[in-house]
Amino acid sequence: MSENEKKVGWFGRLKQGLKKSSSALTEGITSIFTKKRLDASTIEELEDLLIMSDLGVAVSARVCERLAKNRFDKSISAEEVQQALAEEIGEIMQEVAKPLIVSGENSPHVILMVGVNGAGKTTTIGKMAKQFKNEGKSVMLAAGDTFRAAATEQLQIWGERNDVPVVSGVEGCDAAGLAYDAMSKAKETGTDILMIDTAGRLQNKSYLMDELKKIIKVINKFDESAPHDTVLILDATTGQNAVLQTEVFLEMAGISGLIMTKLDGTARGGVLVACAEKFKLPIHAIGVGESIDDLQPFDASDFSKMLVGVEIKN
Repeated sequence: MSENEKKVGWFGRLKQGLKKSSSALTEGITSIFTKKRLDASTIEELEDLLIMSDLGVAVSARVCERLAKNRFDKSISAEEVQQALAEEIGEIMQEVAKPLIVSGENSPHVILMVGVNGAGKTTTIGKMAKQFKNEGKSVMLAAGDTFRAAATEQLQIWGERNDVPVVSGVEGCDAAGLAYDAMSKAKETGTDILMIDTAGRLQNKSYLMDELKKIIKVINKFDESAPHDTVLILDATTGQNAVLQTEVFLEMAGISGLIMTKLDGTARGGVLVACAEKFKLPIHAIGVGESIDDLQPFDASDFSKMLVGVEIKN
């Protein structure tokens, strides 16, 4: 398959994946702007709609202020509102759309993967490992979620599928000790990239924080600059809970970037905009399905237009 065909395929999957989110916004905007005039009442209705679409209070207020400033008490169509919304969201997202760059100077380049259980963390690690291998890099995985046997098994399946080694231990073993073993093996074998999975049990936040701190301390012993990336995996279907999770993991692990999964399963895709506006963290990639190719680098312009139902002209 050519690169162009891959792009067209991803483009279609992204559009389809965001359909639930875009349909909810498009239908809401169309119903509000049937009377074709922007007044205090329609602005209030629009702001409520945007907040309900998980865009967050700050983004919703900014969009409405922008519209009111230029078009108050003037006729306006639903399409014009969508266009203004896409432009405002595009400006917010453009600042944070940054691919995850692996530096060849690090040996290995360590990526610590964090997130709550069920967010798609282990699957994302598997997809990323495959993509890195396709780029000609050697990869090692570490099954650091040691309290869930299913997480270790899932990572081992991805390891076999991608033909990459997986460092794992017995259920309940010390995650920091496992990270130590993985760093040792990655250094010995000259591996380019080491990806470390971690537990995500927020029910016991203080325990999880201690565990993450221990893992980071062990990694630092091998390389003071590591982990080189600490990536939080967010599940779009959780809506505003994704904002809370980002706050918690920023405190616990000093995350450096975000990946959002399951955008195809929700009408709450706007929460990625809320996260971008509030935290200004790089968004490395988004996922809209289960296959390897359904995880791709984040494109601010395409995402913003598709989220609000604006047709993209090729």
